[in-house]
Amino acid sequence: MADYDPDNIFAKILRGDLPSHKVYEDDDTLVIMDAMPQAPGHALVLPKAPARNLLDAEPMTVGALIAVVQRIARASKTAFAADGITVMQFNEAAGGQSVFHLHFHVIPRHDGQALRPHSGQMEDNDVLAANARKLKQALADL
Repeated sequence: MADYDPDNIFAKILRGDLPSHKVYEDDDTLVIMDAMPQAPGHALVLPKAPARNLLDAEPMTVGALIAVVQRIARASKTAFAADGITVMQFNEAAGGQSVFHLHFHVIPRHDGQALRPHSGQMEDNDVLAANARKLKQALADL
């Protein structure tokens, strides 16, 4: 397995070198809106610890991360009046991973609506900011 690259986009966001729409942060994790969402409300849950993916992460990192994934999934279902939630996590290029910092996708889903492709088309910043506010409010109400 390749080494962790400290210059990946999520490491840069964690350092504050790149902007993001933050939803939640604690000592171990950061939750941001996906800039190229596959559905409205698509969030990413990142560990602050450097880990390429699930295969090389410390068990304590994974434990803290999955607890936040669950909270975000619950809040997301409420915030976006979702019928369900898709949680995805990819490992290595052959497994679909494109950013090599461990992260989980939490995506609100609605019956009959397919996921949009993760294309590279950035969502409007105002839309991302509004969705971040919705998710923050739902988290506060949990």
